[in-house]
Amino acid sequence: MGAWRSYRLRLQRKKWLVRAFRKRRELRCVVDRTAQIRPDGILVFSTFRNEDVRLPYFLDYYRGLGVDHFILVDNDSTDGAGAWLADQPDVTLFHTTASYKRARFGVDWLNHLQRRYAHGHWALVVDPDELLVYPFCDTRPLRALTDWLDASSIRSFGAMLLDMYPKGRIGDVPYIRGTDPLQVAGWFDSGNYTIKRNPKFGNLWIQGGVRMRSFFADAPGKAPSLNKVPLVKWDRRYAYVNSTHMLLPQGLNLVYDEWGGEMASGVLLHTKFLSTFTEKVREELDRRQHFANSREYRAYAEAGDANPDLWCKWSERYINWRQLEILGLLSKGNWA
Repeated sequence: MGAWRSYRLRLQRKKWLVRAFRKRRELRCVVDRTAQIRPDGILVFSTFRNEDVRLPYFLDYYRGLGVDHFILVDNDSTDGAGAWLADQPDVTLFHTTASYKRARFGVDWLNHLQRRYAHGHWALVVDPDELLVYPFCDTRPLRALTDWLDASSIRSFGAMLLDMYPKGRIGDVPYIRGTDPLQVAGWFDSGNYTIKRNPKFGNLWIQGGVRMRSFFADAPGKAPSLNKVPLVKWDRRYAYVNSTHMLLPQGLNLVYDEWGGEMASGVLLHTKFLSTFTEKVREELDRRQHFANSREYRAYAEAGDANPDLWCKWSERYINWRQLEILGLLSKGNWA
């Protein structure tokens, strides 16, 4: 990288950090339990709105992996999620009525909170509908992974977003609060993905899967990006640029190649397509707070079917992380 380009990226990173500092005024602390955070605690950060139906399983899932504390931003939920979270002993909760869109889709809020609370910690940034799967996750806690990353001097861990869906129409089987969403949405597309490298930030850009197949077939270049860097050994100088798709410094995006070989990587099982999907689409179309004038949600609505059947004869039933490794969707790299 040339000196001028490196300088411009440093300026951009400082810009995002200053912006996040200013956006701190939009956050009101509801309950602060950050005094409980141990020096080696693993933290989860997330922004949500009206996700009460998902949050019990979300917290239990990540507790089961070994997460120590959750720092969450409630973007003015109306379904009681905030009141329930305020009673959870390992949750620090913030509330905001401000614009999700004007906070760069929540990135500014979380950049500020990570700068304040996550320095020196492994921090995982995920949405309530994202479940992290990594090599050996069925037998090794998340701390085993972060300890190995520390020992290997690796500061960031990449994961591909894998859209999950049911067999049959998505509204046919109601999702019950607190249950495993994979019991309802347990299928995925295994091979229809495209990958290219982002020349500016160095991250991979992955598209495809069921959303491209079902909603963006006529404009595949506009399909949602599936590459993420959700797990980072955080430093207060770092900043996410675009959701968790990429961050600065640029070297944190290089999660896919090491000395000519694969680096360890994971998958985020994306459980968007539950029976709550239709109501969520309607809400987000009314709010118009998502990326590109809610292009993704407009594509869902324009598909013409409020209760689609996304399953096809090439769909794969999810089994475990080893299946994903065989399919080339995650890698254990040299972690043995």
